[in-house]
Amino acid sequence: MIDYEYLKPASLDEVFDLMKKHGSKAELVAGGTDVMVFIKQGNHSPEVLISLRGLTDLCYIQKNSAYHIGALATHRMLEQSQLVKEELTALQQGSSQVGSIQVRNMGTLGGNICNAAPSADTAAPLLVLDAVAVLQSPEGQRRVPIEEFFIGPSETVKKNDEVLVEIEIPSEMGRFKTAYCKHARRQAMTLPIIGVSVGILLEKDVIADARIALTVAAPTPIRVRQAEDFLKGKPFEEGVLKEAGEIASSPECCMPRDSLRCEGWYREEMVRILIPRVAMAAVEE
Repeated sequence: MIDYEYLKPASLDEVFDLMKKHGSKAELVAGGTDVMVFIKQGNHSPEVLISLRGLTDLCYIQKNSAYHIGALATHRMLEQSQLVKEELTALQQGSSQVGSIQVRNMGTLGGNICNAAPSADTAAPLLVLDAVAVLQSPEGQRRVPIEEFFIGPSETVKKNDEVLVEIEIPSEMGRFKTAYCKHARRQAMTLPIIGVSVGILLEKDVIADARIALTVAAPTPIRVRQAEDFLKGKPFEEGVLKEAGEIASSPECCMPRDSLRCEGWYREEMVRILIPRVAMAAVEE
């Protein structure tokens, strides 16, 4: 481990002051479940860690005109929230599959998103739920749709003087039936081979609207709009869902790569197979 200075400000104003003072020498840390691993591996070498754990006012799950989730809400909070389980089911399922209980007790939703791994378990559910990232700087706030937030592996649009303070989800997304599937070699403490999330809005037996999102299928988590558009107005039937899977697995929609965990062709095949399964699971749930 490298030597670093650990600072724990009690307010956002203090965070901004420290970020300005230390500049590129500093790194923000929330739960630390990613950053500390990177430091141990030698991938990061910050001279200063600015902890956000003192900002307890960013740790909440609320519903009023929309769903509001503080950036410091932990995965365990999301996993155990009855509101999230009943109305934002895919997010509850994604959060419940992050690491172990110990990791989920520490790791935060904001940290998972800002880490911007193509395999992040909460990314696909947030895409399906039309989430918006709320970023704050000394100059004020700006809102970025989560689909525009990721710009590359471990890269986001967040500026150096900004802090992610909240994830907002439109209230109408609570009407969607959503689910998330993490396809991996084992059931815990592993990265997904492919991640699939689906949201379905039914009117009687017709798909009024649909959302499909994938992780580990491209350099960033992605929405699959071609398959979504195909589903709209179609009957909720197995054959229709299978066709959506075929569309989503095509080279025009996803670009799975070969890796140590598996080859790209297998990821493509699992996209085709899992989309109808996850859609069915969402509606059955």
